[in-house]
Amino acid sequence: MSKSLAASQKVMRSYLSELLTDDAESLEQAPSTQSVLTHKEPDSEKLEKLLENVAKPSLSVTDKVTSTRAQARAITADAKPVKSKVTQAPKAPAKPAAAQVKTDVPVKTTAISTTKSEQTVHVKPQKDYREGSFQAMFFDVAGLTIAVPLIELGGIHNVESINNLMGKPDWFKGVMLHREEKINVVDTALWVMPEKCDQQLMDSLHYQYIIMLSNSQWGLMAEQLVDTVTLEQSDVKWMDNNPKRPWLAGLVKERMCALLDIEALIKMLDQGLNVYPN
Repeated sequence: MSKSLAASQKVMRSYLSELLTDDAESLEQAPSTQSVLTHKEPDSEKLEKLLENVAKPSLSVTDKVTSTRAQARAITADAKPVKSKVTQAPKAPAKPAAAQVKTDVPVKTTAISTTKSEQTVHVKPQKDYREGSFQAMFFDVAGLTIAVPLIELGGIHNVESINNLMGKPDWFKGVMLHREEKINVVDTALWVMPEKCDQQLMDSLHYQYIIMLSNSQWGLMAEQLVDTVTLEQSDVKWMDNNPKRPWLAGLVKERMCALLDIEALIKMLDQGLNVYPN
């Protein structure tokens, strides 16, 4: 292992500890070293094996909630006969009494909508991987290991020619064309740890893969594909409702690495936000 890589891994471990200060107690109990693979496979074989285990992301089903009002009945109003007293003018013949008229007045009924009934209750849908065991894929960036729920993995591509665009954030690497598909490429190191990316670290990066995020056009750059592991719910310290780090689904305890919330991450990228939303 080169000195630069060892130094970057030390920086990344320190950075992750700082990033997850709210969970310092949990981090102290977790082992400080990552598991070592028993043998190293060529990248092509590793990529093929990972792709074999990739399940296509399930389409999220949006439950359509409709409120139904009972149909209004047709109302008929019977006009009661009105008897009016007629004052006779002197020497004038009395006017005949007005005939009693019974009219049926149809009342047009319309659906009534109220602000209260139209209010939509936004409930964060339960993730499929939040029940029972689930698979996660691990990849490395500058010595930092990151995990993605396999069910939310949109695919893996090799890095090809990337066209830079002006006026974009530093972490926006550019657009890569893959089989006529435009992929928005994210420099993962610059997105996750912008304050740590000095020139020395950036020069040491060797991106090889693009990790696609669900069905979106966003892809994260990765240096190495580590492996795919089946995790239990207890293997993760979940970070529910964390406004400071919405991109963080949880912390994989054994490997002391971040598990990404892909849905929240896509929303942040769409808004041009990096790891610090505020």
